[in-house]
Amino acid sequence: MEDEQPTTDNRQPNPLENLDQETQQQIQQLQMMEQTFQQLLMQKNAFSMEANETELIIKEVEKTKGEISRLVGGQVLIKSTKEAILEEMKNKKELIKTRMKTIVEQEKQFSEQIEKIREDVIKKIQR
Repeated sequence: MEDEQPTTDNRQPNPLENLDQETQQQIQQLQMMEQTFQQLLMQKNAFSMEANETELIIKEVEKTKGEISRLVGGQVLIKSTKEAILEEMKNKKELIKTRMKTIVEQEKQFSEQIEKIREDVIKKIQR
């Protein structure tokens, strides 16, 4: 007859186990909001890079004289006027500026909400 070894439970204890349901839900909400906040920051970064690129294009086009060729859709090269490209790039710049403003507002709101929930959770945990 073989000796049976007692089984050991290698699972880590769940630190949220002793918290009330509301606090656990707040922690989950906080995690989701932080993920969304990170996505917002990535969008902001992408728009910032696009804004810099657009500004560079505007400066280069302003230096150019005569007709300008541009790549459309990554495959077609067309000729255009300096004025048409400048107008298009300035419109794009304004659109990016508007989107950035919206993202900054969302970033502020998310940051405030995250901080409030974080403070509530910390108070409950420290009880």
